[in-house]
Parts: sequence; structure tokens; C-alpha cells
Amino acid sequence: MKDVGGAPPGGFQVLVVEDDEQMRRFLRVTLSVNGYSVTEATTGTEALAIAESRRPDLIILDLGLPDLDGVAIVNKLRKWFSGPIVVVSARHQEGDKVQALDSGANDYLTKPFGTSELLARLRAALRQTNRIGTEPEQGIFVSGDLRVDRDRYEVFVRGQLIKLTPLEYRLLHTLVRHAGKVVTRRQLLREVWGETHLEESHYLRVYMSSLRRKLEQNPARPEWLVTEQNVGYRLRIE
Repeated sequence: MKDVGGAPPGGFQVLVVEDDEQMRRFLRVTLSVNGYSVTEATTGTEALAIAESRRPDLIILDLGLPDLDGVAIVNKLRKWFSGPIVVVSARHQEGDKVQALDSGANDYLTKPFGTSELLARLRAALRQTNRIGTEPEQGIFVSGDLRVDRDRYEVFVRGQLIKLTPLEYRLLHTLVRHAGKVVTRRQLLREVWGETHLEESHYLRVYMSSLRRKLEQNPARPEWLVTEQNVGYRLRIE
């Protein structure tokens, strides 16, 4: 497994799928300077062919391509590609973000975005994906001062045992399983409450608020349980 800590991510192969020349240049320069190897595609058809032949570590995908819709590309990729897919798009609508994430994208960046945010999101996506298949379903999860013992169903913050209700724990455990990835509200409702509660978003707001009060030093500025506006939540990993 490649190291995806704070050090420059030397050796990671990134496929940039973007038809806008200026954005493609920005991504190429930014990624190259920060140690990534970059391959480019300007259409969905080209992207699918390159992804299959070169097997990149990560794909940055624009939704608005001239030949194929970005969500359709994500669906095609997810039939065989297990690496992170980070969507970048000028589309601001909530539905576009949710659709891309539900199709299997790891993250969604709305244009314009800064270099620091881009690099941080890529590191998080790589960390999250590199854990898949290497960590058992049970075991210890640690992010900073947050520690979740999945064998004992115990949660610690700064060494102190935190008492959670069964539903609070199920919500946290679901975020732990997808740590570093944006999880849509619909996905959380399905996994925690079941198919019959997919429209009950108020459940999620109430229990997320309760979790933050118990886990975060400042619930109004959460360190771990981060809101992705109009989309869902992310458990930040360090």
C-alpha cells in the first residue's frame, strides 16, 4: 500500500477527465507540482479506455463532458474500478451532487475551488480507499482523539469513554465504515434506519446533533462529523 499521509504522494497515478483546457491545465500543474503522475482525457469514452488500460490510483472527473454524462461514467467505472473517484463540476444543484455520490463517487468539488481544498480532498479519498480491503469490519478505528472499538462497541474521545445510545452508535459506525467519504443523507437513512425511512431526514438531523454534543469539543464547529451542505455527512480522518 502506498503512503497517503501528509508527505507528498509520490507515485500515485491520477487520471484527469476534463474537457475545459484551462481547468485541465490547472489540475495538471497543481498535481504534478505536488508529486502526482497525471494522465488526461477530454471525453468520457477516452476516459473509460485509459482507465481500463492504465488502472490509475485515482480519477478526477468532470460531470459536463461532451459525449457522456459524468454520472453514467461513474456507474460504468464502478463495475470494476475500486479506486477513488473525485467529481469536479460547475453544477451547483443538490441533486447532481447526491446522484454522483450515490453512483459511487468518493467526493464532489464545486468549481471554482482552491489548490489546498483540492489536495486535501484527494489525500482523504486516497486514505479512505486504501483502507478498504485492508481493515477488518471489526477492530479499532482512530482519527485524532476519536477512538472507536468496534469489537467492544465502545467510543472514546481523548481517552474518555463516551456513552452512546444504540442508534447513535449505529450512525457513528456507518460513518466509520465510510470514513473520509461523503455519505449522502439517503444512504445513512437506509443503512441506519432501513428502507422504510428514506424520507425521514429529521431523524438524521436529531441524531447527528446528539452525536456532536457528545463527541465534539465545539458542536457548532465539528472536528470529525462534518456536514456536506445539502448532500450528507463525512467523518473526517487524520
